Amino acid sequence: MIALKTWFGQRSKREQRLLLVMAALAVVTIVWGLVIRPAADALSSARERHAAAVIRLGETHNLVDSLRQARRAPPIVGTLTEIVRTRAEEAGFPLASIDPDGGGDGVRVAITSARGAALSTWLARLERSGVVVESAALTDNGDRTVAARLVLRSRGQ
Repeated sequence: MIALKTWFGQRSKREQRLLLVMAALAVVTIVWGLVIRPAADALSSARERHAAAVIRLGETHNLVDSLRQARRAPPIVGTLTEIVRTRAEEAGFPLASIDPDGGGDGVRVAITSARGAALSTWLARLERSGVVVESAALTDNGDRTVAARLVLRSRGQ
């Protein structure tokens, strides 16, 4: 340490100032590289993991709520054909055909033209009211609409 002090004392005032500035910049760079940067990266990573966890929690709550609603679906009053026809008319979907399914406990529905998002919303509402979509075949009409062939059953059958 004495040798360093002697060496530093032999430098001119200008060199001493430059050496002090260099040492200060080296300390700032080392602190930034070894402390601040890793801490900032860890904090950013923690924020991303937290945001992903919040999204997963929200999706899980939505799934649990939809499962609870599905269990509590009201019993269907009337025939399945009447209910599907009425709900389709309310939603504005012209039914090309609605026929009883071979087993007698479901219906086959054909819709020639519907917006995909509107159709999926309508199907979700049907499921919440106690009508289960057993199968759905959608084909693109090429004009931003889809044609649908559905097999629907009432819940519990």
